[in-house]
Amino acid sequence: MAAAKLKYKRLLLKLSGEALMGNQAYGIDMTVADRLANDVAEATAAGAEIAIVIGGGNIFRGLSAAAKGMDRATADYMGMLATVMNALAFQNALDHRNVPARVLSAIPMQTICESYVRPKALSYLSKPQVVLFAAGTGNPFFTTDTAAVLRAIEMNCDAVIKATQVDGVYSADPKKDPSATRYDRLSYSEVLAKNLKVMDGAAIALARDNGLPLIVVSIEEPGNLLKTLRGEARQTIIEGPG
Repeated sequence: MAAAKLKYKRLLLKLSGEALMGNQAYGIDMTVADRLANDVAEATAAGAEIAIVIGGGNIFRGLSAAAKGMDRATADYMGMLATVMNALAFQNALDHRNVPARVLSAIPMQTICESYVRPKALSYLSKPQVVLFAAGTGNPFFTTDTAAVLRAIEMNCDAVIKATQVDGVYSADPKKDPSATRYDRLSYSEVLAKNLKVMDGAAIALARDNGLPLIVVSIEEPGNLLKTLRGEARQTIIEGPG
């Protein structure tokens, strides 16, 4: 079976909202969504079970709005709604590739998508169907990074892929600092101690406490998702106590 060749069978893919912008200043570039959907379709065809969490920064940034005077909880709820829009757009891109996908929201909105219920989500994943988790954890003050790790643990995922614009974790922004060092492997403790900003501290701590590997990989290269599932991609793996 194709799935037997995969190092990771069930995986949660974390995409930033900005990943869907392409070269636009904001919003959703459907050509980018289509390219990423191709990667997911390729992975599911190989036998992988894929869950997805997408941020909302391309539409609304809760923290930025809060910094400008908006109540933080209100800003975060608006950010959660932005993630629902992104999830629906990505579901549409998957539908065009005949990849069955479900959007499950932590905030009930029955006329738009299904509410998140763990047994239902597990059932969809095992069919297999792609499951897109929207609206974060349903609570303000928690990022979509934390939501991604939480859902990955709930779904018994083998790992979380954090898809970025670079091929792993660096000591500094490699686009700004040519001397930045790239890491092949890091421990959770090293990420926190070095303040590497891979994910927020709550997400890293939650992954550490549950032994969930985090894989940072570039999403710019088509086909990289399947390479990661096979353990062949250029990547940074975060695991172990340090």
